[in-house]
Amino acid sequence: MAISEPGAEQRRLRDADTGTVPWRRWGPYLSERQWGTVREDYSQDADAWNHFTHDQARYRAYRWGEDGIAGFCDEEQSVCLAVALWNGNDPILKERLFGLTNAEGNHGEDAKEYWFYVDATPTHSYQRMVYKYPQRAFPYEDLVSTNRNRGRGDFEYELLDTGVFDEDRYFDVVVEYAKAGPEEILTRITVHNRGPDAATLHVLPTVWFRNTWSWGGSEPRPELRAAGEAVEVSHPRTGTRFWSCAGGHPLLFTENETRGAGGYVKDAFDRYVVHGEKDAVNPAGVGTKAAADVVLEVPAGGSAVVRAHFGPSPLADGFDELVDLRRAESGEFYDRLLADRLGEQERQVVRQALAGMLWSKQYFGYDVERWLTEHGRDPLESRDIRNGEWYHMICHDVISMPDKWEYPWFAAWDLGFHAVALALVDQHFAKQQIDLLLSRRYLHPNGQIPAYEWNFDDVNPPVHAWATHLVYELDKARNGHGDHAWLESVFHKLARNFTWWVNRKDADGNNVFQGGFLGLDNIGVFDRSAPLPTGGSLDQADGTAWMALYCQSMLQIALELSVRDPVYLEQAQAYFEHFAWIAVAVNRATGSAAMWDDDDGFFYDLLRTPDGGTSRLRVRSMVGLLPLAAATVYEPAVTARFPQLIESAQDFVSRHPSVSSVLTRGRALGGHGEHLLALFDEHRLRRILARLLDPEEFLSPYGIRSLSRFHAEHPFEFRVGEQTYRVAYQPAESDSGMFGGNSNWRGPVWFPVNALIIRSLLNLYVGYGDDFTVECPTGSGVKMSLLEVANEISGRLTRIFLPDADGHRPCYGGQQTFSTEHWRDLITFSEYFHGDNGAGLGAAHQTGWTGLVAVFPSLFAGLTGRDLLDHGMAGVFHRMPGQEDQL
Repeated sequence: MAISEPGAEQRRLRDADTGTVPWRRWGPYLSERQWGTVREDYSQDADAWNHFTHDQARYRAYRWGEDGIAGFCDEEQSVCLAVALWNGNDPILKERLFGLTNAEGNHGEDAKEYWFYVDATPTHSYQRMVYKYPQRAFPYEDLVSTNRNRGRGDFEYELLDTGVFDEDRYFDVVVEYAKAGPEEILTRITVHNRGPDAATLHVLPTVWFRNTWSWGGSEPRPELRAAGEAVEVSHPRTGTRFWSCAGGHPLLFTENETRGAGGYVKDAFDRYVVHGEKDAVNPAGVGTKAAADVVLEVPAGGSAVVRAHFGPSPLADGFDELVDLRRAESGEFYDRLLADRLGEQERQVVRQALAGMLWSKQYFGYDVERWLTEHGRDPLESRDIRNGEWYHMICHDVISMPDKWEYPWFAAWDLGFHAVALALVDQHFAKQQIDLLLSRRYLHPNGQIPAYEWNFDDVNPPVHAWATHLVYELDKARNGHGDHAWLESVFHKLARNFTWWVNRKDADGNNVFQGGFLGLDNIGVFDRSAPLPTGGSLDQADGTAWMALYCQSMLQIALELSVRDPVYLEQAQAYFEHFAWIAVAVNRATGSAAMWDDDDGFFYDLLRTPDGGTSRLRVRSMVGLLPLAAATVYEPAVTARFPQLIESAQDFVSRHPSVSSVLTRGRALGGHGEHLLALFDEHRLRRILARLLDPEEFLSPYGIRSLSRFHAEHPFEFRVGEQTYRVAYQPAESDSGMFGGNSNWRGPVWFPVNALIIRSLLNLYVGYGDDFTVECPTGSGVKMSLLEVANEISGRLTRIFLPDADGHRPCYGGQQTFSTEHWRDLITFSEYFHGDNGAGLGAAHQTGWTGLVAVFPSLFAGLTGRDLLDHGMAGVFHRMPGQEDQL
């Protein structure tokens, strides 16, 4: 479907990308939880959760950021907009979402509210979300005490379980933002009473400043001041604006200051509205935090609307018309993006997945050197404190976060997957996100990428080169040419990080890697970031596979850069040779000293003990499947340009018999001369696929499990002295506290690694063609090509979110409320999913990498083997959503 004229949102994107109009300057960049983060932790024992709690958040000013419900702010979080609520029964004003800390939840930190992101455009010209607010008193104490008393083997106690939503006694609070211009924001709050009786609700649209003036330095104090029925908003960074709430409602003013500082303080609105303390607010109509106190009487089954406006001048007529226009333009944008590819239900899933990703962009402020100084530490001598070696980091950016409540901070490998999904709707932002962690403000001088806020020193899988190449190819397919300058810039930064991996994570210099944590939390027998209880070292099958994929991706990028500058051929050759030596190392030994187990047909981690002994840790997990991900096709059109590279590669292979024996087995020729690099030959590939596609092992009805179901009846045990270490299949939450929190790789389905497996299967299909078929599922007698297998896995992943005949979506498990009228079309995208029934688990709103579900249906809609066999992987890139809409 070719569309010649760009729509309204496409035009805004074009203007934002070229710097003509700053449409991205304002967006949903306000966190939903700032309390309990490392940034706000000034304790002596590094106990962030208990140092700054939810209860304290209403009266303590934050140091590094702000939070709120359905928040909106500028890209520096100078001015914040959000919504506060009171139902007349709660003990406190609802200004932020509630959840359990890591110690309170029986499965770790856990949000205990229901909210849904249902629409968003990439320039944030239109945003819509739904928050479900009970009319009864919110059961804070019940949620804490009941969950605290439950064990890891028990279900979590959820808000619906408390009975607070019985008889549908709740409000649906629908918050919409629409931009009349890049600096003019309309907020429409529609309150639906779903209960059987009329109910009263206080709605407080709120405007305030992030507190930057209370921490020393020369930051000037901004000011809010009553100006008739409006509020004059004066800030040195944003200039003077006006904020107003239609209807002539009382305006409340206070300061965004910690209680006890004297004068008017942060929790004044709670004290005024909930506790009747009329002198808590400033009668002079001045402060750094302001709100309108709107009291709604909402009839049973009825609704009421609150309208607020922020901009350089008061809004003229046409408020609702403009909001409705932006909503229609959002619909047009997604109609163009998805064209006629998908059915209605699939389109809904894709659109809400992308909305969740766009809502989860947040301002992240963290000056590590200043944070260390405020802890009383010399930044140059602070190795004994969290992130002490990262004093160079100065963060003040809008970043795609995994989850706005449970993970309101960036995570390195998450962000690589985010960029791929975000490239569907905003390629400029996707490229900027990849560039960010490689910039001088983030990348360590030694070349390490910071992992995540709780421990920048930890090691996340190196997916950034893979993401860079994929985002580049999508951009190239859309625009007809790639952003060569961006690719070249990122390549040099990635080369620094690659060198860090080689120097730091190959302990013996034998091309076998010991990455450590690698983002897979408790998947292993031991904590792989800690010293082994046996002593010695662990050769990691996944760490080595990640580095093989890193080599392949850097080789792809170097080849692309060589089209314009042949100097990159030397780097291409170097990355080819590095991959070759990794492949030799993976396939080097036989017997107990090899990662590959020929009896099992699987890769395992290899434990090396101080006495020189070796043993395989025979856990069939994602660790052993990741070598499958290191399979990449190199198109003949690219390699044909560089006969000298082919000659050099052939000469290198011929001079090294160990390389020749491995790469000859691992190389396949497609119908047009494609070159395939992989860590396995056809025989081993078939062995791995037999396990991958076995329903009694990895193939779940909802994707690929992270641990084989084989371990349900055959748990792996490893004894060290008097201690027995055990790994068993657990399709839902883990019973292991190895990493704390709620992450679990011992059975559930995770989207990022499923995406890499699908990508590999497509490459392998291009390499081997239609003649290569396998049973899918194993033992079924049904033969499929690898393209069909990839499509089958994609369909199973998408099925997690699709409703059945009764309107029930697997992602909601056994909770029937989500099948009812006012819930059934609202979807959350969880951190991971039950390995047997597809129920969402972990962080409920981790749309980040789970947002990859937006890619899968569009990728396979109408994709044929001929597309791939005729055009290679380029046939995939040119069929991705939006590629037909040339901007």
